[in-house]
Amino acid sequence: MVVHPDAFRSQMKWLKRLGIQGLSLREAMPFVTGAKAGKVAAITFDDSYLNVYENALPVLQEFGFTATNFVVANQIGGSNVWDLPLGVAPAACMSAEHLRHWSSLGHEVGSHTLDHVHLPQLSQTEARRQISDSRGVLEDLLGVEVSSFCFPYGDETQVDRKLTYEAGYSAATTTQRGRARPQDDPFGLPRATVRRNDTWLHFVRKCVSG
Repeated sequence: MVVHPDAFRSQMKWLKRLGIQGLSLREAMPFVTGAKAGKVAAITFDDSYLNVYENALPVLQEFGFTATNFVVANQIGGSNVWDLPLGVAPAACMSAEHLRHWSSLGHEVGSHTLDHVHLPQLSQTEARRQISDSRGVLEDLLGVEVSSFCFPYGDETQVDRKLTYEAGYSAATTTQRGRARPQDDPFGLPRATVRRNDTWLHFVRKCVSG
């Protein structure tokens, strides 16, 4: 799940070679639903780490791709505090300035709750607050609509999906492995995880497999 910058550039180069356009989730949704046809891949990053801005953004710009960054709203300019109890090393998150620049270049900012929580473990009232208020924080910061959501840890229930819909989002991603298809629930979209040890062949297979 931590990809070296050189490997990321190679992967984006492979997308280009395969004739696949890298898009944000927002831009890719018409292709997912079948409203549009074409070879596209939605590129998403969880947690809004600063290293995505520093290392991935220049590559995306180079290849003319867009991507979605799912932001933990209460850690803008902060760090991965949710990981520290697990012994994960601290890592900086993007600042408000970084997010504004990311958005100004045509990339999408999506929500990853206020605090990177396990939604099914919360009361419905608190889950609603985490889902809805994070959208408000990001929209106020950026001045644009925030329409995409990502369930932290992939933890979600039908209730959480309903709360996401009610909060005004258009789509939500999980950690379920798979390729998004027109028949999928737009609030329970699967994804293909790209890992540090994926070879170029593994990556290509993930992009083109049915």
